[in-house]
Amino acid sequence: MSTTTTPTPSATTPTPPTPEGFRFRDITKMMGGGQSTSRQFGILGSLVVIIIIFQIWTGGLTLSPGNLINVVSQYSYILILAIGMVMVIIMGHIDLSVGSVAAFVGIIVAQSMANWHFPWWAAILLGLALGALVGAWQGFWVAFVRVPAFIVTLAGMLFFRGANQWFGQSTSVAVPTDFQYIGAGYLPELPISVPFNFLTMVLALLAVVWVVVFEMFLRRSQRKAGTEVAPVWVSVVKVVVLSALILVAGWLFATGRPGTSFPISGVILLLLVIVYTFVTRNTVFGRHLYAVGGNRQAARLSGVKDRWTDFFVMMNMSVLASVAAMIYVARATASGPQDGNGWELDAIAAVFIGGAAVSGGIGTVIGSIIGGLVMAFLNNGMALLGFGADVVSMVKGLVLLLAVAVDVWNKQQGRPSLTGFITRRFSRSEEPFPTAAGSASGK
Repeated sequence: MSTTTTPTPSATTPTPPTPEGFRFRDITKMMGGGQSTSRQFGILGSLVVIIIIFQIWTGGLTLSPGNLINVVSQYSYILILAIGMVMVIIMGHIDLSVGSVAAFVGIIVAQSMANWHFPWWAAILLGLALGALVGAWQGFWVAFVRVPAFIVTLAGMLFFRGANQWFGQSTSVAVPTDFQYIGAGYLPELPISVPFNFLTMVLALLAVVWVVVFEMFLRRSQRKAGTEVAPVWVSVVKVVVLSALILVAGWLFATGRPGTSFPISGVILLLLVIVYTFVTRNTVFGRHLYAVGGNRQAARLSGVKDRWTDFFVMMNMSVLASVAAMIYVARATASGPQDGNGWELDAIAAVFIGGAAVSGGIGTVIGSIIGGLVMAFLNNGMALLGFGADVVSMVKGLVLLLAVAVDVWNKQQGRPSLTGFITRRFSRSEEPFPTAAGSASGK
């Protein structure tokens, strides 16, 4: 008597296959995937268009080596603030105090060298420690007393602005030459007979290596997580385009006027971008950050300590504000009572333009840097063309309003972005894994 054995269905979830062939929506995956991918792809295209327009309009000045060096030197501190601000906004908070905190730290650091005779390295450590202390103070009120971050940081904006003027007696305090190097210095020249700055090109090559390795790890992590992996051609095009842009930019920085090269402030910015991109994408803290920002109650029920996440995000923001302050003071050669005015607005604008959602839970470090560069090249391009500060301010306000309006409108329409809408129209029949919303609507 024969028996028939019925095979037991496998309990494992099938790994989504890597899509083959060309699909229009795969283009947006060059930004790495995620909820804010399409917004970032669109804003990256906007950045390219802005640079091209100003390059033509200014007769080639925008992409000249000297101008690019000035852009990095002048706006690196705002981009550093944007790195911390995107984490705050992902959590659903806002920080209005970063400009005042930066001014407060700047005057203390300057006085520590001018009046207390601290060496430059001890002054830097003092600035970082002071930023951590200020951030812990504000984080305590936000995380454990549950005062809204808007109110806490509004109070901080007023308090630390007054503290800056009280400690500095509303005067400027100069900083020594050694300290100025972190804000006004460049990668040094080596005794090598080449017609460019050797260390700048080495840095560019290292950046290319990082892009390649990062893309390889991204694809491997996507396969391991069982999520859909972009076609190989997408990764190849992404790596080739980014590598070409990095090498061209490196060459422009390396061939500027004698005595200049890639700014030290830019090196600090690049290191922070790499570290915080890794932290937000590949660590437990990064996953908790998005979980709390997306749905605080669900994250809490899952065991996430949301209060400590709030605390460390607020403290981190003030530490980065102290870094930005020291870079700015070093470049300006002195700390003054007007330092930090409007910095928080520029940082918030960079984050929202770079794809972060007003309601929290969405945003990336890279997207915020792209948004900051959009603002930087708008400022720089209009300055090269002779526009006044009034016109520049109006244009920046309109750009910010448009970016947030697009985010709100697309949420009302039930889609992440206009680009996402277009790509779904081209590939709706190709979607292999329906969303939960789609499944529900199909019942």
